[in-house]
Amino acid sequence: METDETVDERAMTPLHPNQIWVLRIRGAIVSMLPIVGAWILARSLPPDAPLDPGLIPAFVALLALAALILLPQRRWRAWGYREEEDELHIRHGLLTRIRTVVPFGRVQHIDVAQGPIERSFGLATLILHTAGTRGASVPLPGLLFDDAERMRDRIRIKIRQDLT
Repeated sequence: METDETVDERAMTPLHPNQIWVLRIRGAIVSMLPIVGAWILARSLPPDAPLDPGLIPAFVALLALAALILLPQRRWRAWGYREEEDELHIRHGLLTRIRTVVPFGRVQHIDVAQGPIERSFGLATLILHTAGTRGASVPLPGLLFDDAERMRDRIRIKIRQDLT
């Protein structure tokens, strides 16, 4: 027997697979900080330290590599969205599952954003800015740029129809 959650999960559209590479590259950039920190720590050890100084940054780099292989794929799978007639459903989160429903009637304006990493993979983030303060900006990353623009235009048309 299928539950509402099972049907809901199947109906979600996944992000574009290139988003996995965007997540890996961002993760690699962020992981450089602890690796450099471990290298500095290892260099500051006294020469007679019982531990080989090269082991500390190597261990941190190994942990970072494992995280870069496993986490982006899992984070990508956690994301999904579904565009309905008058609202957008978004789900994400590994440890804490977050499900957001954005009624188009609450949308104030819509952005399509692309950072340099996203741009190199042809991806964009659709950002819906809603009325109110809590969760007033709802991002949907990992869309092909053209798809994000088409979605933005469809939502704008629906908002204009609601106003008339």
